[in-house]
Amino acid sequence: VKDKFETDPVTNRDGNKVDWLDYHYKGFPLVASLTKMTQLQADVKTTESEVLSSMLAGKLKVEASLTNFDAIVVPDKTAFFSGENFTGRIILGKNDKTLKADKVVINGQELPAESMQAGQTLLDFPAGAVGEREIEGEFQFKEGDSIISIPVKSTYAVVPKPNSATISADKMNVVYRGVANPMTISFAGISDNNVSASAPGLSKGSGVGKYVMNPGSGREVTINVSGTLPDGSKVSDKATFRIKDIPKPTGTISGQDGVVKLPRNSVEIATIGAMLDDFDFELPIQVTSFKIKVPGQPSVDVNGTKLNSQAKNSLRKARRGDAVQIFDIKAQIRGNSSYKLKGVSPVIVEIAN
Repeated sequence: VKDKFETDPVTNRDGNKVDWLDYHYKGFPLVASLTKMTQLQADVKTTESEVLSSMLAGKLKVEASLTNFDAIVVPDKTAFFSGENFTGRIILGKNDKTLKADKVVINGQELPAESMQAGQTLLDFPAGAVGEREIEGEFQFKEGDSIISIPVKSTYAVVPKPNSATISADKMNVVYRGVANPMTISFAGISDNNVSASAPGLSKGSGVGKYVMNPGSGREVTINVSGTLPDGSKVSDKATFRIKDIPKPTGTISGQDGVVKLPRNSVEIATIGAMLDDFDFELPIQVTSFKIKVPGQPSVDVNGTKLNSQAKNSLRKARRGDAVQIFDIKAQIRGNSSYKLKGVSPVIVEIAN
């Protein structure tokens, strides 16, 4: 600019300094002066173009600099199982703090304005149920009079929150015959609708991962479990449980077992029952018949849970201190008469008076 538009005095051919205006225009014909004016205008336009080009060149160099880009790893999914290959892409994303979307829609919902910040958009929504979930939507930018839409599509996996440890006693995998054994069956990281379990006597219960096992004959049962991963592949596992019978019930009279001391009149009106000691299931057991033996008298068969008239007559002949035996007690599970309980242990009643 200084070289082209300098107006300082100029030294002529005679070595004399003259004013710039006199040197270029004084005494020259109009055509020559117009030519110089046109050249001066052209120099202004050229200089203006050169200055603008230099400025833009610097800006473009800054904008295009690789220091403004971030390497972003984009996995094909956000959760991988052991044994799988990690698959994904590495792309370059421009870190532009001046860029702000005009509108962002994710999974059908428009995000609030405060979510759209300089150079980024914040996501905050419920993760959803266990399994693979999708994120779909679009970024919208105004460019002139048109709206540019950039699609958003990604996936993520939701796994159960680890709020409890899995602890098992290796020798205690037991189910009981004649009992509806409740079970919980699941596959970590797979939603319940993609898990299936099968075994003889196993049926689906109500609730997530809930099953009921009613084992049949045999001494063992194997439960096979399979699951479908988000990518469609299958996984499977199995567990073997021992089948045990319901333990032998204990006979009771008026709720007491073993050797019981009662007055004769209390025995006459007492109820004969049976119970399962230290059993993990609450089973209603109904006594159907029993025998009673008074010392010196023949045994009497009784149907039901209370002494009949013949048994009462025999009991009246008992003396104080006699040990009356109630034995051969027959019982069954109420509502499941097909299952045969083991023999009920007898109860001994010592006559108090």
